[in-house]
Amino acid sequence: MKFIKLILFFVFFSFASAIADTPYFIDFKYVLNESVAGKKAQKDLKNQLEKGLEQLKSKEKKVQEDEKKIIQQKKLINAEEYKKKVKALRSEVSKLQTERQKLLNSVAKKRAKAKSELLKNVNPLIEQYMKEKNIKMVIDKRSLLVANKELDITKDITNLLNGKLKSINY
Repeated sequence: MKFIKLILFFVFFSFASAIADTPYFIDFKYVLNESVAGKKAQKDLKNQLEKGLEQLKSKEKKVQEDEKKIIQQKKLINAEEYKKKVKALRSEVSKLQTERQKLLNSVAKKRAKAKSELLKNVNPLIEQYMKEKNIKMVIDKRSLLVANKELDITKDITNLLNGKLKSINY
């Protein structure tokens, strides 16, 4: 009887050890996009981009109107004056392109900084979760081909992040 108990103990212990060695996975994209702080950051960045693009659109419309006026005046003004106006118009178009690029770069930098800030807050939560659940390894879902859905800790980590972080500074 003691021998059977001893065997059962070793079988149970090795089974528990095998469970603890099972790698779990997390979908970082989901955590970043669906967490409260992630959604808020995305919404803010989207609003900044839309507002900036709207301002650029109104400036572009004004440039197009100026272009039409210059074309209409072509026969009424001398060639030198026409060249000056065309040059000024090209300069304005160049400024608008530069402004658009600055806006896109600014939003991209802020998005990268927000992502970095979120990941900086997620990593300690994952480490704490791993200690509590005796998990040895967590891998990104993108690295998986197929896995049992029971090994997905994405929602748990997202909930922990939502409890800790409501917004981020970027």
